[in-house]
Amino acid sequence: MTRSFSFISALAVAGTFGTAALADFELSSPDVTDGAAISAAQFANSFGCEGDNAGPTLNWSGAPEGTRGYAVTFYDKDAPTGSGFWHWVVTDIPASATSISPNSIPDGAVQGINDAGITGFIGPCPPIGRTHTYQYTVHALDTDTLGAPEGASGALTGFFLFQHTLETATLNVIAGPRQ
Repeated sequence: MTRSFSFISALAVAGTFGTAALADFELSSPDVTDGAAISAAQFANSFGCEGDNAGPTLNWSGAPEGTRGYAVTFYDKDAPTGSGFWHWVVTDIPASATSISPNSIPDGAVQGINDAGITGFIGPCPPIGRTHTYQYTVHALDTDTLGAPEGASGALTGFFLFQHTLETATLNVIAGPRQ
C-alpha cells in the first residue's frame, strides 16, 4: 500500500512540475479569443458561406528548449466527415518566427493542401444550424524540415507532426450556428 501511495504521489509531483514547465508555450491572437466566436469576416467564402475568408494573425512565445522549427494547423474537429476537416496546414516555419497569418507566411515555410483541396487557408463554414469548435495550434518541432511529402493531406502531415512535436499551444474558436 505504501509503495502504491508513494508511486502515485511521485506522479502527482512530477505532473505538477511538468505542467508548470509546459505552461510557458503560448499562442495568442489580436483577431480571435480562445473559447470565443469568430467574426463574420472570418467565415469562408465558399461552401455556402459568404465571409471574407479572413484568417487571424497568430503569435506565439515561450517555445520549449530544442525547438528547431514550427508548424501551424487549423482544424475542425466537429466536421461531419468522420475525421474532422483540416482548414490550414503550414510546416517548415523557421525557429526565428513568432507569428504567422494567411497573408504573411514566413520565408521557407510550406503551406499544405487543406481538405477543400486547395493550398493555403480556408475559413470555417459549419453546416447550417450547427456550431463547431475549431483549433488553431502551433507545434514546436525538433526539426527545421518536417519531411511530409509535397501535397500531403492534413492527416498525413499530422502523422509527421506526431513524430516531431515537442509541445503545442492551441486556441479554440467557435463558428456558427449560421442560418
